Amino acid sequence: MSSTLLTALVAAGPLAAGWAVHARLLRRRLRTARRDPLTGLWTRDGFTRRATVLLRDPRAVVVLADVDRFKHINDSHGHAAGDALLKATAARLAHYVGADGVVGRLGGDEFAAVILDTRGTVGDLLAVLHGVLARPVDGQPPAVRTTVSLGWVRAEDFPGEDLSSLLGRADEAMYAAKQGRAGVRRAGLGRLFATVTGRRSGRRGARTAPPLVGRAA
Repeated sequence: MSSTLLTALVAAGPLAAGWAVHARLLRRRLRTARRDPLTGLWTRDGFTRRATVLLRDPRAVVVLADVDRFKHINDSHGHAAGDALLKATAARLAHYVGADGVVGRLGGDEFAAVILDTRGTVGDLLAVLHGVLARPVDGQPPAVRTTVSLGWVRAEDFPGEDLSSLLGRADEAMYAAKQGRAGVRRAGLGRLFATVTGRRSGRRGARTAPPLVGRAA
């Protein structure tokens, strides 16, 4: 190897190392940007990427969770208590979903998850989760607690529908659960609540054609 080439390689070493460090920092920043700073869950973008992959599995189930009476908690006990409630809800959801699924915070007090129902018992497990989510928050007064309404849909019940559409159906089921104080409801057969693109009335992008929604199974 000529001395000129050797000199060039030596000179290029620090530059290559610098680019490697820069690339690692960019990847780290990208991962951070896709994480919600309060709960540590995936934000909508990060959640969507992972959820879309999981939906290739016919056992996939889409879940939408909405904290009940969240504004009341904030108004009565302060934003710190509200934040503690959101963090507790996020941690409990993440524990339930586990490493084989994905859970994200869509915004405010709304969360979404995609899980694989490997044993066909997701309805029973979500009923148990509903009880877990209603437990008091550690380190907070006993009054800092509420329920979380859950709506869910099996992807295989609506073949060909994408994540956005399935989230819309889960959203409708969740709203039906909230209105009926049922806790958990499954999207299926039947007609409730006129929507647009699967979002319930009053939400951005609502339509007039009603979705297919049914009782929890």
